[in-house]
Amino acid sequence: MTSTDWLWILHPALAVVVIYPLLGMVVRLAWSIRRERSAGAGRQHGDLGRWLATAVVLLVLTALTVVIATKEPPDRFAGGPARAAELLLVLLGTLGSLLALWRCRPAAGRLGFALLSWAGVLLLGAQPEVWRLSDDPLSLAFWQSHYWAGVGLTGLMLFSLGAWPEIQRQRRLRRLHVSASVLAALLFSLQGITGTRDLLEIPLSWQKPAVYACDFTAKTCPPPAQGAS
Repeated sequence: MTSTDWLWILHPALAVVVIYPLLGMVVRLAWSIRRERSAGAGRQHGDLGRWLATAVVLLVLTALTVVIATKEPPDRFAGGPARAAELLLVLLGTLGSLLALWRCRPAAGRLGFALLSWAGVLLLGAQPEVWRLSDDPLSLAFWQSHYWAGVGLTGLMLFSLGAWPEIQRQRRLRRLHVSASVLAALLFSLQGITGTRDLLEIPLSWQKPAVYACDFTAKTCPPPAQGAS
């Protein structure tokens, strides 16, 4: 494996080591709150939930950055240094918005920073280097896409992170949070399935010329070159 291959497995490795263990703890505490109405469990659930939401956003940004930066060698990067600088500014702006979301107290400010963070994720995800099964919501492939499920999950995480003080105080928002959490749990499950599927489909860097010469629709590959006699 090359250094590029190691960068490509950074995203799934962090998901397994960091995200899913955190998710398990958050879900367990949420179940404890529903059963026991424990104030201590509520505080722990909120604290771990904030870390889970932040970790999800950072994980998605890591994946997008690696894909965009390693799609082509640096000297063949589309758009050259100017585009690279623009994308770097978007990345830094998204990280800055996420940090501001943690520190901001007014509700309007938290909403704004949550939307800015999500907009940054969407802008980076819209780059041509980022592969998606489909961009058509009317197609089945769209709903099987690891990318779009991840973007939707990121939005749900940012909503919970930005609205957490109001969720604690308002019954209506608590109910909305429960519904959003159920949807998030389904998306986390879907991400585990589609992420595993995509790992099977991504060849190592040195294998890509041969693999991408295949016809994926017809499921055929050119015959191997004959060895010199």
